[in-house]
Amino acid sequence: MGSIYRSELMEFCQIFLQTESAYQCVAELGELGLAEFVDLNEEMNSYQRKFVNEVRRCEEMERKLRYIEGEITREDVECEDYVEHIPAPQPKHMVEMEANFEKLEDELLQTNASLSTLKTNHVQLMEMKAVLDKVSLLLDAHTKRDAAMSISEANRGEAGPLTVGLKPEFTDKEAKRDDTELKFITGVIKNNKVMAFERFIWRMCRGKVYCRTVDIEEPTDLFGDDKMAMKSVFILFFSGEQLRTRIKKICSGFGATTYNCPEFPGERAKLLSEIRAQVEDMKGVILKTSDYKRKVINAASVSIKKWDIMVLKLKSIFHTLNFFSIDVTQKLLIAECWVPTVDMQKVQDALTRGTHASGSNVIPVMNIMDQHHRYPPTYFKLNKFTQGYQNIVDAYGIASYREINPAPWTIISFPFLFAVMFGDAGHGIIMFLAAASLLIFEKQLIAAKIKDEIFNTFFSGRYVIFLMGLFAIYTGLIYNDIYSKSINIFGSSWRNPYDHALLAQMDNPELTTTGELDLTFPPDYAYMSDWGPYPFGVDPVWNLAKNRLNFLNPMKMKTSVLLGISQMTFGVMLSLLNYSHKGSLVDIFFVFIPQCIFLGFIFVYLCIQIVVKWIVFWVKPKWIFGRFYPGSNCAPSLLIGLINMFMVKGRDPGFVHNVVPVADSLSNSTCARGTIGCGCIEDDVKNCWNYTIYDQCGLQQWYPQQGLVEMILLAGAVLAIPTMLLVKPFYIRWRHSRGLPIDLGHGHEGGEEQEFSFGDVMVYQAIHTIEFALGCISHTASYLRLWALSLAHAQLSEVLWSMVLDIPLKMSGIVGIVVLPFVTIAFLILAVSILILMEGLSAFLHALRLHWVEFMSKFYGGTGVAFQPFCFEKIIRVFEGLDQ
Repeated sequence: MGSIYRSELMEFCQIFLQTESAYQCVAELGELGLAEFVDLNEEMNSYQRKFVNEVRRCEEMERKLRYIEGEITREDVECEDYVEHIPAPQPKHMVEMEANFEKLEDELLQTNASLSTLKTNHVQLMEMKAVLDKVSLLLDAHTKRDAAMSISEANRGEAGPLTVGLKPEFTDKEAKRDDTELKFITGVIKNNKVMAFERFIWRMCRGKVYCRTVDIEEPTDLFGDDKMAMKSVFILFFSGEQLRTRIKKICSGFGATTYNCPEFPGERAKLLSEIRAQVEDMKGVILKTSDYKRKVINAASVSIKKWDIMVLKLKSIFHTLNFFSIDVTQKLLIAECWVPTVDMQKVQDALTRGTHASGSNVIPVMNIMDQHHRYPPTYFKLNKFTQGYQNIVDAYGIASYREINPAPWTIISFPFLFAVMFGDAGHGIIMFLAAASLLIFEKQLIAAKIKDEIFNTFFSGRYVIFLMGLFAIYTGLIYNDIYSKSINIFGSSWRNPYDHALLAQMDNPELTTTGELDLTFPPDYAYMSDWGPYPFGVDPVWNLAKNRLNFLNPMKMKTSVLLGISQMTFGVMLSLLNYSHKGSLVDIFFVFIPQCIFLGFIFVYLCIQIVVKWIVFWVKPKWIFGRFYPGSNCAPSLLIGLINMFMVKGRDPGFVHNVVPVADSLSNSTCARGTIGCGCIEDDVKNCWNYTIYDQCGLQQWYPQQGLVEMILLAGAVLAIPTMLLVKPFYIRWRHSRGLPIDLGHGHEGGEEQEFSFGDVMVYQAIHTIEFALGCISHTASYLRLWALSLAHAQLSEVLWSMVLDIPLKMSGIVGIVVLPFVTIAFLILAVSILILMEGLSAFLHALRLHWVEFMSKFYGGTGVAFQPFCFEKIIRVFEGLDQ
């Protein structure tokens, strides 16, 4: 029986299907989505398979539907979405579907062709109308006379600028050409090409062409895509048929359209009247054709998505049938598939339904086959809550078959470690509310089928973000950090030990250089030990202290080490579940136990020291583990102590020596002043001692037999390394030499036999041993990112508060009231964009790293194959762009 902790048990099945019922049976299995079919025709290409023609027909229908959808989109018509379940169509309906789609496509193709022709003709009529309207202004006698003189000058080699008039020295008698010898061409060209067109004409024809243009006030393309393009009418005067050919080519090159225009005004007026009537008629025909096309598209938009799903299911079924082999009688199809053991009955029931729906009386036969040399896929039964966390794990690697799944623990550890780095209750509330809104409107958002990739990324991780925000509120309250400020709910455990008279005397401008009075709160007097620590989280007094980072950084740093080593230790413990599941005693005794010894004897020992130091040591003198502790100046240095442990460096026992009780006659004030060599337990004069402090007292042994204990721990950790390195490879070689089955532990190789090579096994084990030993050190350091990112987020939050929101809060009068709302909006925008999105993404990625590398590497192989059943729901989501 499977669970979220281990993948489901899988069965490898062989199914015998009647040819006439195979389609419907596969359709039922597609609706169920619990069978992953194996391709039994891998040696065949796609053209050699039995149902290749049916697949091609489906692809052709898809092409036609894409064309129809393109036309619907082009007309800005919204396709009506389907609500009800759409069953897979029967194969006998394919002919009808093909005919309907082909008819609709042909109808749209013909309509588009007609519209294209009609629009082209309409543009030509509009341009001809504009030419006839404007050419009367260009064909007057004065223009023709200027053209004749310009061309005459060009023939004498005196060509000047285009459209030049007669020079004063020229007279009518000196004109070399008569107006009646001139010919002209009219046409239309886009405004942005007019200047280049005129220059090109003048240069190519050497000034022997006289050009005049005039703008068209209204657009000529009323129905096309280029409605805003303005054009101009041009008229070109020239002499000789050779120039006509050259001018035609130049006009064609510039995309200009030429039109034959009558020279006489009466003919032009008559033609203009006819063209105006044709324009109106053409406009009516275009509008009616467009209305007809719109009706066809509106009708298609109602069913287009339904047709898409029908063809998609049809194609996917035939594609799956191509995986099946055919017996020699051509009457049976043989399928092989993976099915979850717990769902075997559901698959059998689906086959039975498919058989009855096809009208066949022969129930398919499903046999369970031997899984030898076959590697089962990994399948977890998930819901919408656990799916997001499983995706985080699967992004690293798919769990091997029946391997322990990290996802159940990731549900809590991932958002918690994120929150340790994020650590702001105010920003956590914003993140929590954003995720809660996605959960509240979940059904509406799913129904909307939003295809934006970024939105779908956030939406698929809505439950992850929800817990991330919730834990961020929790850790923010632990840090007592809300937008870089603290709240005082239970009352601080610190008090001001100075009386008001002394404070008044100290608050003298002559005694302070900065105008501010800095006070030191000695823990002996300012901390109310009887009251106890702040009940929940960090005491709010630290938010006011200038040395708050000196307090918060060591606290967060040590907390990061505790959390990191705890998670790594838990990961090693989980590896025991994998070894015990496989029944591998050699892994349990010579891999797991040495790993526990190495990790525990060094790193867990360090964690115990951290906790003991927090609990036991204090600023006041006391007896600790039978040794006199003089005060905080002798607090043990754990880092140097760990280094001394590896160096096996000799250290003195205790913090002081020559401890002698003080006589009862010694006054209490003598020790209370902190005289070197004298201390009292809890300020009790009857419990005072004289002593001599060791040099570097914080580096000495602080509990009995510490040197011996650490030497034993170090020896055990050192011996664990060769045990992990050597025992398992030699044990595998011993089993191989006796012909016993072996598991090389290199992951699956597609069901192939694993060849034994002692050198490869030795190298593989050496890599894992070195990786574990060095990883314990580097991974512990890596967990310090929990402290580093928390510090960075807190500092950025403080900068944002002081540089933005704090400015209007310090303003007085009406100015502060007016400015505050605008600055608050800017503060929220910067907080969301920088501290929540950017910093949140950074903390998210670091949390991923901590889980993938530091945690999962201790027990998780991730070399499995995902279970990919034939499922219509998954196929449709991928088709609609909602999944990958």
